[in-house]
Amino acid sequence: MPAPAPRATASSDVIEIERALNRISYLNSRVRQHDRLMAMAGLQLDRAAVALLRQMADSDDPLRSGELAARLEVEASHVTRQVQQLQEAGYVSGAPDPDDRRARRIELTPVGRDAIDRIRATSSRGMRMALAEWTPAELQRLATLVHGMVDDFLAHATEGEESEGRAGVAEPWGGVGEVRDGAAGGGGVTWSE
Repeated sequence: MPAPAPRATASSDVIEIERALNRISYLNSRVRQHDRLMAMAGLQLDRAAVALLRQMADSDDPLRSGELAARLEVEASHVTRQVQQLQEAGYVSGAPDPDDRRARRIELTPVGRDAIDRIRATSSRGMRMALAEWTPAELQRLATLVHGMVDDFLAHATEGEESEGRAGVAEPWGGVGEVRDGAAGGGGVTWSE
């Protein structure tokens, strides 16, 4: 078996970015944080349900379960089970896919849309409070940089998936992978008021 490729030393800036992302991931994945978000939004949804609802809300069109699974980077069976529970609770509905009658396309119901709107409003309120001292220009710059970083992570992850199986290929960003799809914790970061 070939020896692993030598690792390049990360710059101090990259190390600090990785540390910040791990802090965000930790904050975002705490059960207590999710429970607080749900209480403030007046909902009783688990983190997996919130992650799925967020993905659906971000899509312009209804999605197949397989598409949701790919976006969340989980097994299709997990999404199927979660969709069934959300459908029973009235948050989502399914309709036959016009391109393939065997498949179903899942979409938010008005109840599901209201739930995700409440989650986002609650999460945004906490974020606005935490970033209240930032100027609009700083907030815009931060949003641009974070979106660019996530896009680069996703592009790099795709390249990494194509080279998987080669000896010595390590995960490109260590422990930060859980942040890249935004599903860690599912509920988003909120701060106490």
